Amino acid sequence: MPPATLPDLESFARQTLGERLDAAALTAAYHEYLPRRTEPLASFRFDAGNGSDGSLFHAIANPELSFRSAEITLRDPPPAGPPWEFLRPFSRIVLAPDGSAEVYGLDGGAPTRAMVRVLLREHYAPPTEGRGPRALRSAMRALATPDRAVEFVRQSGLVPFSVALLLYFSEERIRIELDVLEDRLLRDMRAGRFPLGRRVRRPPRVAYAVDSYVARGTLPIVSARVLELLSETHGTTAVELSPVFGGARELVQTTLHGLAARRLASLDRRTGVFRPRFETMAPGDGRAEGAESASPVANPQLRTSVLELIAAADSRATCPLCGDSLPPGYRGLLCERCQGEVGSAPDSA
Repeated sequence: MPPATLPDLESFARQTLGERLDAAALTAAYHEYLPRRTEPLASFRFDAGNGSDGSLFHAIANPELSFRSAEITLRDPPPAGPPWEFLRPFSRIVLAPDGSAEVYGLDGGAPTRAMVRVLLREHYAPPTEGRGPRALRSAMRALATPDRAVEFVRQSGLVPFSVALLLYFSEERIRIELDVLEDRLLRDMRAGRFPLGRRVRRPPRVAYAVDSYVARGTLPIVSARVLELLSETHGTTAVELSPVFGGARELVQTTLHGLAARRLASLDRRTGVFRPRFETMAPGDGRAEGAESASPVANPQLRTSVLELIAAADSRATCPLCGDSLPPGYRGLLCERCQGEVGSAPDSA
């Protein structure tokens, strides 16, 4: 399918917004997004049933198509290896009405079940009742199932350029970035720019707390991305992260300090290392709590599937400081690494 052009995007937005469409702002957002895209990993075909033509954008723009059941099939995906860094290789994802997905590997074997949520990533957000784009972004405060996310887009006039599919497996969450304009799966922005060995695979409960915080729309896109990457490390510096953002060390440094000011990160001034603060993002802090119910598109089915996800995650305890999984039978309050850092490791007595 040909890519979705700027006139296509304007036509889609005008159907909902009419004279409220700010064509200049849409054009600016579109041109700001294009250079920020990472390299494509593979193209894909999106099938939402009868009437689908393989294009994700066209499926979103077609009000007759439901997203309760759909399939994403990669075209000529590369073999497992460096291109898949920070991702889980797959060939096909089948979305189910209950908010779950069957993820098929490259080997053609049995699929793996995951819960799937959508994060509206890069987009044009029209003004809402004179309060500006931020009011619209904050209107959808929770992660949503694919069909509910599309319902929100169609009703609000938001124009998506890319979306993130968040796949919550039993042991980890994988974030998949889809370019809506050209139907492409994008490489993880860290691939080839950040050491794979530095990544920490967070348990799904911890990852869900981070994702839910980002979905609230209170952070600029760069801050959100830095927070996501920081949360998958035991700590990093602006120098280490800057290659991921094109070498813009000052931008990353400023962003990290901004996250620290929001109490989303801590700074060790002696080493310059920033670490994530999961207690700020945890549902129990009161600010993220109830985020599901705050969404105008939440429903009992969505809540049930989320509770299923959290119940599965609860079977594995995690360190309250760094979020790492604790081994079965472990009785310490903190993991051994964190105990060592605070000077209370068992062998330090």
